[in-house]
Amino acid sequence: MKILHTSDWHLGRSLYGRKRYEEFSAFLDWLSETIQKKEVDALLIAGDVFDTSTPSNKAQELYYRFLCRVSASCCQHIVVIGGNHDSPSFLNAPKELLRALNVFVVGAMTENPEDEVIVLQDRNQAPLAIVCAVPYLRDKDIRTVEPGETIDDKNAKLIEGVKVHYEKVCSIAESKKADLEKAGHEKVPIVAMGHLFTAGGKTVEGDGVRELYVGSLAHVEQDVFPSSIDYLALGHLHVPQVVGGAAHIRYSGSPIPMGYGEAKQDKKVILIEFNTNTPKIHEIQVPCFQELVRIVGTLDDIHAKVEQLKYDESQAWLEIEYTGRDIVGNLREILDEALTGSAMEIRRVKNKRVMERLINSIEDDETLDDLDVNDVFTRCLDAFDVPEEDRIELTTSHAEIIQSLNEEDVNVD
Repeated sequence: MKILHTSDWHLGRSLYGRKRYEEFSAFLDWLSETIQKKEVDALLIAGDVFDTSTPSNKAQELYYRFLCRVSASCCQHIVVIGGNHDSPSFLNAPKELLRALNVFVVGAMTENPEDEVIVLQDRNQAPLAIVCAVPYLRDKDIRTVEPGETIDDKNAKLIEGVKVHYEKVCSIAESKKADLEKAGHEKVPIVAMGHLFTAGGKTVEGDGVRELYVGSLAHVEQDVFPSSIDYLALGHLHVPQVVGGAAHIRYSGSPIPMGYGEAKQDKKVILIEFNTNTPKIHEIQVPCFQELVRIVGTLDDIHAKVEQLKYDESQAWLEIEYTGRDIVGNLREILDEALTGSAMEIRRVKNKRVMERLINSIEDDETLDDLDVNDVFTRCLDAFDVPEEDRIELTTSHAEIIQSLNEEDVNVD
């Protein structure tokens, strides 16, 4: 039994306005070929298939074309769970049709936990694995609101809600495993999935990973997950990593860099082989389909790096930050000229000196486009001279409202 674990595709995501469909398509082609080459029996996609709740037609085309291609290969099953970026109703809409392709979709927490437990069978109807397909658990699904709660109370209830749900789902899986053993099917592994933030998880600048819940906690500890789980396939964090030193609990990470903070990161998918009681886990490195390069320095430093990249015939997308002492007002024009004759693209330019010169006057000229929702709320508190002792509760309430808006499923009628 071979399982491949991947997550956080974020199909449809752009980089400073640049569409990345060719990159996504190249990854999915590579993944299809890897599944064939490694003779994978089941593919697990641990959430955030799409970057938004209303994915473009092109993003949808990539997704469904991939599912059709893989379902016709050696891969007998595909299990997809919803992430915090996904629309549950959008993912779930074609689930009955996709079942015909042995694609199982769980977009959101179900009313009956048994609906999140899937017994995968081979072509002879023999059990391969029991999958606990737990999607992103929204705040409203796992926590009831009570008057007078503190932030610590809310965090504790969130963690308890996550724990209780995994216990319910895994208990059903354990019962199914016992029944299979009675029928003579031994060593059927329990594989769980999840989309959440574990304590100590690593993130990087610019990866777009949102805090899932309001408050300072809501990062679950390893002991939240039942010991009956043989492998836990997690999504949400973009850095491939092991959780709490437990080799069988892992994030596969995103398959392509979501921003320049991930540019030097090795991207991976995880292959798990179940031949004995202890799974063999292999990390497979994903090729780089589009080079991202961040250049920081003086004008001379930037020119030197650009010339080296041109010499190497690089096709990189560049983020350039000028940190020299002199003010260079026409920096973008200079850089565009330096790239003449190359296949490179400048996706972003940061002119530190010009920014510093304007910093004192920016408030007079800034617009709402320059601020995020938290900036606006802080300005509002300042404008009304709200005392510091009142700000914590107000800020928490504001964050809860924003979270509820982020979690609203816009595709629901």
